[in-house]
Amino acid sequence: TVLSLDDSLPSAEANDSIARTGETSRQSLWRDELLKTGVRAKGGARLTFAEFETLPGLRHLHASGSLTDTGERVVVSFGPEHAALEQRQVELALTEAETLRPAPKFILFCAFTFDPEAAKDIDEVNWPGVTLLKAQMNTDLLTEDLKKARSSNQSFWLMGQPDVELRKRKDGMWEVEVNGFDYFDPKAGDLVSGGKKQIAMWSLDTDYDQRSLMPHQVFFPMADAKGGWNRLKATVRSELDEDLLEQFHGTVSLPFEAGDNRRIAVKIVDDRGIESLKIMPLED
Repeated sequence: TVLSLDDSLPSAEANDSIARTGETSRQSLWRDELLKTGVRAKGGARLTFAEFETLPGLRHLHASGSLTDTGERVVVSFGPEHAALEQRQVELALTEAETLRPAPKFILFCAFTFDPEAAKDIDEVNWPGVTLLKAQMNTDLLTEDLKKARSSNQSFWLMGQPDVELRKRKDGMWEVEVNGFDYFDPKAGDLVSGGKKQIAMWSLDTDYDQRSLMPHQVFFPMADAKGGWNRLKATVRSELDEDLLEQFHGTVSLPFEAGDNRRIAVKIVDDRGIESLKIMPLED
């Protein structure tokens, strides 16, 4: 129905409850899906949950449950529907978690995308006895029809922590070596190294400004003779140095100088398409 230009709508008071709490109407669906499918981990392993319940009075922790195998307590914080999970939400969720008794064993952050600084905080927070985990949510969860979802669906993927080595060379330049992901192994209950074989692509921002990524170097370690830059060179031939193509298929960066921000960002995409980010300062 289209209103004529002569018609006017009565003014309505704005309801800021959604904006204020960050809650979405889909969280109950996400909670049910998480209970049904669990979280996929490396090598077919899975985190499964016995039950979930809401946490009244808390705004940034949206569910509390327990692991099926061990009964250990897990609390969950969901990111927004159409934006990245931000650093502020991580901070507030951790503050709320400190008030819980008994204390949770795991804090699981689930989001479609993670703000780089938020991801860094989750990876680096040191809370004795508590493990912080990131799970990437399948974009299919944005659709209304989840009724056909089966327990085999891959709705939540456990994200790893990048294992990155930063070195200063004798000539004053810097270089980065990517060793892969450190994955959380549900069976071992600890982080295990994923190695270099699962790195499909990684990129390096040599002067990260804490606002946006500018990939100055891009690598395709898993690409064959017809993939990676070899597939792209026909399109961008005029801007490629053929002599460097081989170097952009490895896991060690080209030497680079420190930028004005003295900070780098390394983004890794594994063979499942799961992304993770590592931000590191350049310190002499």
